[in-house]
Amino acid sequence: MSHPPTDPRPVGIVIATRDRRARLARTLRQLLALPERPEILVVDNASTDGTRAMLVRDFPEVRVLALPVNHGALARNHGARALDTPYIAFSDDDSWWEPGSLARAAELFDDHPRLGLIAARTLVGPDARPDPLNDVLAHSPLGPATDLPGTQVLGFLACAAVVRRHAYLDAGGFHRLLFFGGEETLLAYDLAARGWGVTHCPDVVAHHDPAPAPRRGRPAIQRRNELLTAWLRRPVGHALARTGALAAQARGDGHARRALREALARLPAALRERRPLPPHVERAARMLEETAA
Repeated sequence: MSHPPTDPRPVGIVIATRDRRARLARTLRQLLALPERPEILVVDNASTDGTRAMLVRDFPEVRVLALPVNHGALARNHGARALDTPYIAFSDDDSWWEPGSLARAAELFDDHPRLGLIAARTLVGPDARPDPLNDVLAHSPLGPATDLPGTQVLGFLACAAVVRRHAYLDAGGFHRLLFFGGEETLLAYDLAARGWGVTHCPDVVAHHDPAPAPRRGRPAIQRRNELLTAWLRRPVGHALARTGALAAQARGDGHARRALREALARLPAALRERRPLPPHVERAARMLEETAA
């Protein structure tokens, strides 16, 4: 049975942004119209386009945490520490939440104490097209758990996720070594390794309206971080196989060459911070990979 949360505004929103003033303003207008009236914290990654002046002038009701340098995805960690709401929804400067979805997320967290992260259903663009990831998450072979809502997963979109603040901080948040790009899988692994549930709940809905062209260099960064995630958490044999595969691709692929070069530069740090997954989480990761193959 659902029950009202103890906090009158149980969900806060953290937005990490850098040099996307116009998109951020549109997102804030959407979020400020939500019936839940969440507290909103913008963490600015050292923007140079007047973002901070715009926030002060046009959105005085929004809190701002101004970082002196670009921290990438770790800006969300700073935001989670700065807020004290029990649950935190992440938005990017081009994503926002469906009215009622944050209230629904709070109910799910209240009713399921082991729930650490909700991966929302994501609708893309002005015509609200379902993101293809929705079906992947909904059909996860990990299935349901008796003490969790939705379907168990080990992946999500950061711009469409709601977390239990304590669980997020307990797992360490987003990892500094990845900076940004494909950082979600490692956090999902770390939450599951700490015993927290990560599930897809389609009745929690986010909207995402990304720019037509991806940010420069993103394909290489994604592949770099996939390899670093393998070295940080997966068995050595698996990480070696992933390294060999990327090295083979690098012979004729510029993105792969950059990914391999940057991953190898970070490999000593990854080995120092290596913490293999517990067996049950490693089995789940392998099951997901086998299903996707």
